[in-house]
Amino acid sequence: MTKHSPWASHLVQDVLPWWEAHGADDEHGGVRTGFDNNGEPTTSDRFTWSQGRWAWLSGELADEVTAGRLDLDAALWRDRCLATCERLLAHAVREDGRTHFRVTEAGEPVPDDAGETATSVFADLFCVLGLSAGLRQLPDADARLHTWSATANHILSTARRSIEDRTATAEPYPVPDGFTDLAGPMTLLHVAAELLGSPVEDASVARSVRDWAGGQLATVHLGDGRWREFAPTRPGLDDTLLARHVTPGHLLEVLWMIEHAEAEDPDFHVLSRPERLALVELAITVGWDETHGGVLRYTDRDGGIPRGEPTPGSPYETLVSRTWGTKLWWVHVEAVYALALYARESDAIARWASRAAEWTMKVFPSPGAEWIQIRDRAGAPFNEVVALPVKDPFHIIRSLIFLNRLS
Repeated sequence: MTKHSPWASHLVQDVLPWWEAHGADDEHGGVRTGFDNNGEPTTSDRFTWSQGRWAWLSGELADEVTAGRLDLDAALWRDRCLATCERLLAHAVREDGRTHFRVTEAGEPVPDDAGETATSVFADLFCVLGLSAGLRQLPDADARLHTWSATANHILSTARRSIEDRTATAEPYPVPDGFTDLAGPMTLLHVAAELLGSPVEDASVARSVRDWAGGQLATVHLGDGRWREFAPTRPGLDDTLLARHVTPGHLLEVLWMIEHAEAEDPDFHVLSRPERLALVELAITVGWDETHGGVLRYTDRDGGIPRGEPTPGSPYETLVSRTWGTKLWWVHVEAVYALALYARESDAIARWASRAAEWTMKVFPSPGAEWIQIRDRAGAPFNEVVALPVKDPFHIIRSLIFLNRLS
């Protein structure tokens, strides 16, 4: 029997209808995300970042229907997954194992001011994420299994090398010289774990990437009780704003990713249970805005406004300083899911889970408009670009799927 939790009802009745009406491109494949915070169209260009994530969402929704957890058309969502993968392979993937960050609606690459089209390792990895879902949706013995497997492995291994040797480009969150970021190994771990759950022909690539990323998280970014969003790679940077700032939503997100990866492979371990629970509590206590409620986008590692020595000329530092107090859709749904996942193990986390869910569902959903995804510190709509100039369905739909599974 299909489950009808409040999370499933919100997903099926409120969130998906908006995207089916405004975003889903069932004629050409993929999703239109060029909307401002009010849902008004801004561009017809397609960002590979969002297309790969749409492919994964579509495949996951098809699987949830098959598992009896959602009332949707499984065949329709399966077709959307496969069509989006086809579009990615036709228009986004380059021969060098990178992807075009942005293409026109017709599929032509859009270069940046320097003439480059592959400007984000995250776009590359989200393409692999989409292909992992596509591989799960392909019929047995389908001729595309070989090509899609090989392409996914090529992009994944290329991304891992660039992150490891610190040559990766990371729009819209460029990593300044002298630092390594948590987001790189976090995304590598998640994407590799998802690929391992697909019928990829050679699983050794994804397993190696997952294990390397887990090691980086444990030793560089989350080890010995410290939380390093940007870990310095040379002396003298520990008290800079870049080294001191943290992103509470990222920490909560990576903790559930580790949990999911370990659930799929009991031999894979990153952090102990006590370490994980301590980090969950740290993320929400440091991130919670006691003045207005909700979770801040960025804080200092000790809480409060990000502070520290400046790094002149860093666009990322400018982003942190300018938008630290915004309340963002993805931060909140990641917090709601991660806290719900760990609430079973801690009364304190359970109380935080209830508090975060109540604030999030009071503030963000907008009848007839999915969510107003970007809010100011007090929770009012804030129509400004804070990352990509898009409205993206990924975090909301993914978290609602996962929350429904817990219900």
